[in-house]
Amino acid sequence: MSISLPLSLVQALQPLTVLVAGPALSGAIAKVAARLQGRRGPRVLQPYYDLAKLFRKESLAPPGASWFFLAAPAVAMTCFLTVPLLIPVLTTFGLPLGYMGDIIGSSFLLALASFSVAVAAAESGGPYAQLGASRSKTFGAITEPVMLFVVFTVALVTTTDLPYAQAAIVRSSADQIIRPAHLLASVALFLVILYETARIPVETHTGTNEFGMIEEARSFEHSGPYLALLTWGSAMKQLVLYTILINVFVAPWGLSSNTDASSVVLAILALLGKALLLGCVVAVIDNSFAKLRLFKITEFVAAAFLLAVLAVFTLYLGGG
Repeated sequence: MSISLPLSLVQALQPLTVLVAGPALSGAIAKVAARLQGRRGPRVLQPYYDLAKLFRKESLAPPGASWFFLAAPAVAMTCFLTVPLLIPVLTTFGLPLGYMGDIIGSSFLLALASFSVAVAAAESGGPYAQLGASRSKTFGAITEPVMLFVVFTVALVTTTDLPYAQAAIVRSSADQIIRPAHLLASVALFLVILYETARIPVETHTGTNEFGMIEEARSFEHSGPYLALLTWGSAMKQLVLYTILINVFVAPWGLSSNTDASSVVLAILALLGKALLLGCVVAVIDNSFAKLRLFKITEFVAAAFLLAVLAVFTLYLGGG
């Protein structure tokens, strides 16, 4: 006998899935990357042990830091928990809160999270944290318009800016996926994801070279539970970006079309499987290319922006 779950429970399962599975995805990618390098690597569940250790440690704040320094990790986590309410994580149909914002609103929430962390790092007074915040916002001035341009392009292709409706249109026909404008926009988004998740062309999550650190440097002055929230939020952000690319742009299949418990569980497994597959692709790319010099990152991100612009031109001038 099938069990039908309440809509409110299915709604809560979307951010809960991202919250719980985010660290596991990071651990799996780290394991794959280590295997590609001929190392044994950490355990897949190692991020959970690291988070548990950080939550048990003492929290310290730099002298002169305002209340926002400690509030920023909570603000970022709130943003990362809100975005899964707006995008198709588990279902093909919009849940009660699914239409309170569009794909552009999701992009703004991700930008707000990044801005909050950067402001907290800048006011900490730490040189490395301030350096990471400065670099983050310098490159963010290019990556954030790319995100907006990509979602704008897909909105033009699918004639809607609601992520559930966009996924439904892409799912309706394979021809939607291979449209030139859609492909260019998807590649542009993938390049932005490589940057936003601290993969190529920037330092990896385990990098300690201050000349190339961006994502890791911003949390240098945080400690204890606040550092745990930032680390956890980074893992959630990675899974959220993967979900947007997979369930809206490239492969919006495997989602549940009803509230049946078995269908929802299968949707969770399908999401994790697709995210793991994408993570393996990212790990291969990350281990196949040398890191770029810092001033070359702008060229990398600018290439993503040009692809998004080309997608719009293709749509209107080339029949894309």
